[in-house]
Amino acid sequence: MKNKFIFLLLLNLMVSSTGFYSCKKKKAFKEEDGQASTDNRNVQLENDNTTNEINSEVGNNVLMNGRISSSNGVNTLQTALGISATGYSVDVSSSNIGSIQINYDGTTVSNRTRTGSIKLTILDYVNGKRWKQAGCVLKVDYLNYKVTRASDGKSVEINGTQNITNNTGGSWWELIIIKTQTSISSSVSGTNLSVKFDGDKTATYNINRKFTYTFPNNIITCTGEGTGALDGLSNLENYGITRDGDSFTSQVSTPIVWNWTCGWWAPVQGAVNIKVVDKDFDLKVNFSVDKNGNSVSAAANSCPYGWKVEWTNKKKTNKKVFGYL
Repeated sequence: MKNKFIFLLLLNLMVSSTGFYSCKKKKAFKEEDGQASTDNRNVQLENDNTTNEINSEVGNNVLMNGRISSSNGVNTLQTALGISATGYSVDVSSSNIGSIQINYDGTTVSNRTRTGSIKLTILDYVNGKRWKQAGCVLKVDYLNYKVTRASDGKSVEINGTQNITNNTGGSWWELIIIKTQTSISSSVSGTNLSVKFDGDKTATYNINRKFTYTFPNNIITCTGEGTGALDGLSNLENYGITRDGDSFTSQVSTPIVWNWTCGWWAPVQGAVNIKVVDKDFDLKVNFSVDKNGNSVSAAANSCPYGWKVEWTNKKKTNKKVFGYL
């Protein structure tokens, strides 16, 4: 009789805990707001932007790039691309030893206010390494690099170090100005980057990406892929710890493509799958959608509105659509 009582008690506890866990999962699904996907997008957005500026500024610097001169009728890559270095200045006083520093002055440009610095150093410069050479590694130090949206005060601050490796040789100078190459490729790798969001919550990111740049019809185009691996997952663009202290991974399922026409902030193709530990659903992100979340073809004449995140549990799916920038 005693054993039967214990068995019934354990069975009741098991049923109760199962029901509690099921309710907890339903609550988590209902309260999900896609924050991990938003954070991931914002961090990658700013990382992509600084990578573009790094390619431009290192390509412009004769000593860092390794070219003979800055001739050919165009003074800078910015001139060729129709942009200006608004909001920052470049300290080239140490370029003779393979290092320059981009300093942001707090000017608001396109709804973004940037402060802090990014220091760029070519590893093994003293032994002849130059950025245009295949295998050259550029060390990138984020020094309180902070981006704040002027419209709502939301911010991202990055500190830490990542490396950019020139896989193919060549640079934006060879691709865009003298056009001796039809494509160039580089890889970005960063370990334990500290990312602080508004509200002082901090996340940790490990960046693993490959970029391939082309110049069809005189429009610079970039294809981004994930190269990281963790816990049996491959093609990870990044992984780490969210602002809420949960482990996460972001896996590229469709390469992410942007072009100079729509801007680096507005991919015209791409999809990622974000997994957050202890959640029974993934956050599936699709880039290049209209205001209703419908996919927009990369061949369309107009640029896409934004990106969409969806999460599914059993037969129910929720979604949110975000505008680029």
